[in-house]
Amino acid sequence: MDGMGRGRIPIVMVLLAASLQLPQVRAQEAQAPPTSEPEEEAKPYTPPPAWKSVEIGDFYFKRKKYRGALSRYQEAATTDPHYPRAYLGLGRVYEKIGLKQKALESYQRYLDELPSTKDALEAKEAQKAVARLEKQVRPRRPNSPKPGAPQGGSSSH
Repeated sequence: MDGMGRGRIPIVMVLLAASLQLPQVRAQEAQAPPTSEPEEEAKPYTPPPAWKSVEIGDFYFKRKKYRGALSRYQEAATTDPHYPRAYLGLGRVYEKIGLKQKALESYQRYLDELPSTKDALEAKEAQKAVARLEKQVRPRRPNSPKPGAPQGGSSSH
């Protein structure tokens, strides 16, 4: 022999032996008792406070990421149903994405939840939005006279 094969097991033999023992190892692992290490349980999602969700919603809104903003404002309204700024954010997003009825309802809820002296500038903006959206959402009836048109109540024959 040339000395290279002395004391060495050919790699083919090692692989063959390992492959024959693999099913036995797997069977033993399947029967092994569970480890004493406690598994980490998934913790339920705890939403941030309403003010933080609104802050994140404002971040998305400014970047025109309306779906992300909508999600955060909804989260804020769910977390604290009496937090006015959540409804202001919802109104703005709904108006931007064309859901005028929902925007109107959100702005109205904002005004209902808003303390009388707080956020006066935003309240004025919301009041203007409500007036504008009411005109768009609740169109005039076809038979109602247009503003400034003469009334057709008396006719002379």
